[in-house]
Amino acid sequence: MNGAHENRSEAEHGRGSSEGTGYLLSNSDRQARNRLEAISTLFDETTLRHMRALGLGTGWRCWEIGAGGPTVPLLLAREVGPDGMIIATDIDVIWAEAASSSNVRIIKHDVVMEAAPEGPFDLIHARLVLVHLPERAEVLGRIAAALKPGGWLLVEDADPNLQPLACVDESGPAQALANKLRRGFRTLMADRGVDLEYGRSLPRALRDAGLRDVMAEAFFPLARPECSALEIATITMLREQMISKGLASENEVKECVHNLQHSALDIATAPMISAWGRRPSP
Repeated sequence: MNGAHENRSEAEHGRGSSEGTGYLLSNSDRQARNRLEAISTLFDETTLRHMRALGLGTGWRCWEIGAGGPTVPLLLAREVGPDGMIIATDIDVIWAEAASSSNVRIIKHDVVMEAAPEGPFDLIHARLVLVHLPERAEVLGRIAAALKPGGWLLVEDADPNLQPLACVDESGPAQALANKLRRGFRTLMADRGVDLEYGRSLPRALRDAGLRDVMAEAFFPLARPECSALEIATITMLREQMISKGLASENEVKECVHNLQHSALDIATAPMISAWGRRPSP
């Protein structure tokens, strides 16, 4: 996600469905860097704004879940300074390793199967992670328990059904084709256990996990170059699956990528819902 961020691995992989248990969008794919960079450019500024509003500062101990790329761990490291510590975890740390420094530890970690790293934490952040995990409720409870009393959890996840279109202004055939492929992407996500309406439920989910002072906000990027770059990377990564499942033809995939590269398509992302809550003090 983490910056990174749909951050994929813990972040953008689905697990255990009737369609199989493999990852939908893997960090090892050659398009993963392009995808992570687009996510970072689109969402890092908003993520950091929320973290600062929660009081992020010198000496904080933070856990970045599903780091994906290095940008959010590095942002956190600057904010907490040499007296703070950032634990950045992911199933695949190939891109996050660039964030390794004296106050950043990169750990290969499965948030579903493994216990939380040694805490407690002043701040825990997960972006584009829980939405992809069928075990999201159980995982959220364990994450919240890793906070120190008074510590904050910031969860940011997409809500594809809240705004399901690639082109909200479907003004012609190119826009209609982009929307068809976006529907194919949503179908593949649903097959992997992704909750396409999870983002809107985050405030309730945080309260159910025992957190207090829960609030939320939505961010909806539209008609930015990074939206098109993200769409190209996603379609390219899922090309074979879309074709094999009859969600799009090979020619449609090629045409859509060409349109995204050369036409003025006003691509939108799904709304990103940011929700935060505090572990109550004894």
